Amino acid sequence: MSDILSIGKSALSAAQVGLATTGHNIANASTPGYSRQVVVQAAAQAQNFGYGFVGQGTEVAAVTRSYNEILNKQMINSQAVSTSSTIYSSNLNKLDNMLSDASAGINPAITDFFSSVNDLAASPSDIPTRQSMLSNAQSLVNRLQSTSNRLNEVRNDINTQISGSVNLVNTYARQISALNNSIETAISNDGNPANDLMDQRDQLVLELSKQIKTTVVPQGQGSYNIYVGNGLPLVIGKDIMSLTTANSPTDSGQLEVAYQTSGKSTILGASSLPGGVIGGLLQFRSESLDSIQNQVGQLSLVLADTFNTQLKQGVDLNGNPGGNLFNIPAPVVSSNVNNNITSNAIVNSQIVDARAITSSDYRLQYDTSLSPNPYKITRLSDSTVQTFSALPQTVDGLSFGLTSGAFTNGDDFVIRATRNAATTINLAITDARKLAIGSATLSAVAKTTNSGTASISTPPAGSTLTGQLGLTYSTGAPGTFALAPSASAVTVTVSGVPTTYAAGTAIPYTSGATIAVGGLSFAISGTPANGDKFTISPSGPSDNRNGLLLAGLQNQGTLNNSTTSYSSAFSQLVNGVGNKTHELNITAASEASVLEQATAAVQSESGVNLDEEATNLLRYQQAYQAAGKMMQIASQLFDTLLQLGR
Repeated sequence: MSDILSIGKSALSAAQVGLATTGHNIANASTPGYSRQVVVQAAAQAQNFGYGFVGQGTEVAAVTRSYNEILNKQMINSQAVSTSSTIYSSNLNKLDNMLSDASAGINPAITDFFSSVNDLAASPSDIPTRQSMLSNAQSLVNRLQSTSNRLNEVRNDINTQISGSVNLVNTYARQISALNNSIETAISNDGNPANDLMDQRDQLVLELSKQIKTTVVPQGQGSYNIYVGNGLPLVIGKDIMSLTTANSPTDSGQLEVAYQTSGKSTILGASSLPGGVIGGLLQFRSESLDSIQNQVGQLSLVLADTFNTQLKQGVDLNGNPGGNLFNIPAPVVSSNVNNNITSNAIVNSQIVDARAITSSDYRLQYDTSLSPNPYKITRLSDSTVQTFSALPQTVDGLSFGLTSGAFTNGDDFVIRATRNAATTINLAITDARKLAIGSATLSAVAKTTNSGTASISTPPAGSTLTGQLGLTYSTGAPGTFALAPSASAVTVTVSGVPTTYAAGTAIPYTSGATIAVGGLSFAISGTPANGDKFTISPSGPSDNRNGLLLAGLQNQGTLNNSTTSYSSAFSQLVNGVGNKTHELNITAASEASVLEQATAAVQSESGVNLDEEATNLLRYQQAYQAAGKMMQIASQLFDTLLQLGR
């Protein structure tokens, strides 16, 4: 009887475990990371009675979880890639919306500014029109500053997100390490897997992969070794390494991710930390944000510099030479905080040729191993390197020089000519009369009523004249010119031979001869008729020649070695950002689909199916009832034996 009873008891116990496990599955059907658990039964060792082996019931060999390591690794990898693409795409979408805004973008401000320059060229002496141009110039400056400030806000937000993600990575590392310890202890005590603890750890690994690319290497006794990025150890059994943040050695306002081990921190580049939130943020900043902000700064710098250059060629309403309209910030030079402590070199940089300026940052290094050319200048956008034997040097319209001190081997400096240009640009004048719309070049014209074919040349730049000079031709043998006023001597140079005539003397005419009087020189060529008149005069209030040249800058090639206009440069920037955004949106959607498929594959293996569990409940219920019936029968047989013995 005892054999039948013990067999029934084992069956009853196995059914109880099955019911408990099924109930546990049902209760955790919605628990993130939970893997369906399965009861593994085995037949108890049979007993040999001589006539054969008789079974002794069943035993529960283990309760295992439905887990596929390969599918889980695929899901973890997909999670890191998908999160990175989504973060990159969402941040770039913000910039795309900002730059392409038809009403609040930079292009409308440029158009309005040059429209007012055209208006002023049409009415050069009108004070309200001059004030309107200054107002539009201020609006353009405000728009450039606003755009750059918003880009700086995005940069600061990236710093905040990186800091938060690094903290999460370290938190997950500590929790995974603690679970490694608990799982090892549980397995070493009784040899059975700690299913729920393993599920918790796998869920933490999945959460970790949202922050950074994560690689899992299972170890003996159920432990995990966790590597992040391109193979950096984060959790080795119970030992924990950590990530931290540090200011960039050459940019104190930019946070970088550093790897901390043995009390030492090493800053990691974006290429070392792919995947997840951290990888997406670093990639967005290095590939897109830096480039976009530099291009906005390049546009600001070149527009301001070329406009200033042309404005200084004219004269203002007071008759004075023109000055700058815009104050342009100097390039920012940052020394590497890791430079030799004995180094006292102070590097300077200036804009030499704005039209040749690129949107790239530059690195200046001093490396004695490169002697006789120890000065190494690298254009960071494409890693183009040039070496020189001495400073100063000019590269891409940017000068590199030494203000004071001396270099030591290994010195490193980063020069950013355009990064903050749009942020700090401002107007240099507020007086509308100082807008130099008139030409500094003297005006030389032939009267429209002249009947001859002679023409007069424009005096060269730097010529001076007070008042107006008139010339009247008289026929004769030879023909002569009378000058009015005639208070100065006149020198006529024919074939390199000069002849000077006293003031008031009629000047013999020779076609093409150079005539010099006072502070100017000119030439008359052709055949004049009797009474033909010519006048030379300085710029007056109605002179707009420099204004026309200023207005013409809008459509001239001024950027990238005079190949691209202001509007075209900004349009190319917006178009490039739009194309990259579209590309990333497609990539993010594709990676999200891959992640969804990977997650579905894991769920098909490990997820809880309530219909299946309901069927298991009925099965274990019937098994429980059958086992109970067996024990009841064993009890009845035992009672029968007792009655026979009375």
